[in-house]
Order: sequence, then C-alpha cells, then structure tokens
Amino acid sequence: MNIDINSDMGEMSGLLSDGTYEKLMDHVTSINVACGGHAGDETMMVDMVFMANKKAVNVGAHPSYPDKENFGRIDIHMDTNELLDTVRKQIQLLVDISADKGVILSHVKPHGALYNRAVIDENIAQTIGEAIIQVDPLLKVMGLAGSKMLSVFDGLGLDTMAEAFADRTYESDGTLRNRKFNDALITNPNQAAQQTIAIINGYVVSVDGTEVPIEAQTLCIHSDTPNAVSIAEAVKKSIQ
Repeated sequence: MNIDINSDMGEMSGLLSDGTYEKLMDHVTSINVACGGHAGDETMMVDMVFMANKKAVNVGAHPSYPDKENFGRIDIHMDTNELLDTVRKQIQLLVDISADKGVILSHVKPHGALYNRAVIDENIAQTIGEAIIQVDPLLKVMGLAGSKMLSVFDGLGLDTMAEAFADRTYESDGTLRNRKFNDALITNPNQAAQQTIAIINGYVVSVDGTEVPIEAQTLCIHSDTPNAVSIAEAVKKSIQ
C-alpha cells in the first residue's frame, strides 16, 4: 500500500548527534521539522532540511505553542491573533530556510498540545489553517484521521492528509491516549507493525479493545519514542 510515513524531527540535538534522525530518514518519506516554538533553532532547521533533501524526503513544518519549557505538550491559552502570528512566523521561517537550500516545503503538521487542541476545538483549527494560508495556501496539512480539525482544514480549501500513529495508543473515540498514561506509547517494533497493518485495513484497536474505524494517508513515528529507528524499520516492512 502506498502510504506516507512521517516523523517529527529537529527537536533534540542528541538525536542529531547520535544519528537517529539520519537513520530514521532511511525509513520515512516525510519529516516535520520543529520551527522554534517547542524546540529547534535555525541551525537545527538547516541541518534537517539539508539532510532530508539529500535523502529525498519531504520537508514539512512542525509549529507549536511557543513553549520550549514544556516541549509544547501543555495546553496553553493564547489570544487568537497571537496564536495565528506565532504559527505563521514559525512556518514562514522554515519556508525561508528551505528555499535558501533549494527545497520547497510540502506540508504542515501542528505539534503536541496544539495538535490535540485542534482535534477538538474548531476555532484553534481555524486559526492554524488561516496561518498556513497566509504563508502558502498550497501547503498540505496533516491532522488526526476522522477529527474535526480535518473538516475545518478541508473547509478552508487546504489539501489535507489524514494521519494515524504507529507508536501511540488510541481511545475508543479515535483520539490519542494521553501521554500521562503508561500505555500511551508503543515502543515495541512488532506491536507498532501490527497496529500499522490494522490501520491499513481500516481500523485501530483502542486501549479498551474497541475496533475504531480509521482511514489514513500518513503514519507517524515520533523520533523521540524509544526504539524509534527499529519501529520505523518494522513499520516500513509491514507496508511493503
């Protein structure tokens, strides 16, 4: 099956220096680069764009709440204009850095708490969508499969990619299991591959055993998940 595999990158210098990012790019087709909101800086962005271009991997922006202290994983209240401004600036920065390297940005994927809020809050999704349009209305946008955020992005005329997760567990309503729970992450490569096969067949099994219908065009593997490279290898093999 032809399905995109994406990974969030440019967030931790240790994952660059130990070769994790480079190894992951051998198994994924798209990367989402932190743009300075929750992590990353211009030097890291340049490194990620250069590496992705070398490996023929799509480059996308990974904007977030401006909250490096909490890695963008805590929901914070922001004025609509402030949120639009920070998301727009984060995306634009990566667009400019990519263009300088001869790379055209392909997509946007919100990060962490901002992503999760947009899943259930149409106003937040609307603000993210408007920020994307202000930068480039041709950018694709990734969002949780079956969620309100995709409906909002579609309504704005954006090209959407429904996303599922190979390394995260699900609730019975199709949302992601909160990271505060010990079973929120899938760190076993075989389990991630099994979930990938289920997704390809149109469903995921939630933490309570419910089969939840799902239709996805892209699969995420977080680069900071333990065993991320092994998971990516297993996921790639499972869809070949």
